[in-house]
Amino acid sequence: MTTIRVPDADDARLDVFTNLTNHQLRNRVDPGRGVLVAESEIAIRVALEEGIEPLAFLLSEKKLSAMEDVLAGVRDDVPVYVLTPEEAERLTGYRVTRGALCAMRRPVNPDLAALLANACRVVVLEGLTDASNVGAAFRNAAALGADAVVVAPTCADPLCRRAVRVSMGNVFRLPWTFAPRPWPGESVRALGEAGFIRLALALSDDAVSLRDARGLAGPNGKVALFLGAEGPGLTSEVIEGCDASVIIPMAHGTDSLNVAAASAVAMWELF
Repeated sequence: MTTIRVPDADDARLDVFTNLTNHQLRNRVDPGRGVLVAESEIAIRVALEEGIEPLAFLLSEKKLSAMEDVLAGVRDDVPVYVLTPEEAERLTGYRVTRGALCAMRRPVNPDLAALLANACRVVVLEGLTDASNVGAAFRNAAALGADAVVVAPTCADPLCRRAVRVSMGNVFRLPWTFAPRPWPGESVRALGEAGFIRLALALSDDAVSLRDARGLAGPNGKVALFLGAEGPGLTSEVIEGCDASVIIPMAHGTDSLNVAAASAVAMWELF
């Protein structure tokens, strides 16, 4: 590694951390594969453990010593930019990021068929535009036994900075891919043809309790759980394409849970 102390957070060498949107990171820095920014020491450590290639680090002085073991294994040509605590806080909100960012090569996702070939418990996300909800869903999926995640093109990018941080790096641990356009197109049908029982978490009139859905797994225990955005929920095309709708029974007249909490309950019950 090469340690470079940068006195000013406006230094042009920090553009990848400060001046490029997620869309630009995916498309302009490296049109072939793109770049992501991992935020927080935990997320960075997980990414490196999973073989994600680092391109540059941006650390506060405190994190430079805390991450010595990580940096010891980094290639000599990877720059490690170091800011004073004051500049780190001004740039990124030190108390939020805890002073650790890493620009990394964006990994290539498998196609849908390859993803499903090695999975029995799949989570499908539709319309989750809040990156925090996407990150939380990935963290829940990793913790509660999912094998893979399918992300509709209507969702926020799981590799955007906030989703990576909220997921605690689990977007790197869990196999996933974007569903092809147009959505839902052939994606819902492909899951059925691969032997998955497709369950929509939706407030449909014919929905059954999650407890009653435990025995609905397809051949070899294959289950695909579809989760939609808070408010609109899953689209009618997805619900109609699923084999059944399931609900979490509620008390005290409560209508529903937010998608992060609902995904955890549903995965615990089904997986």
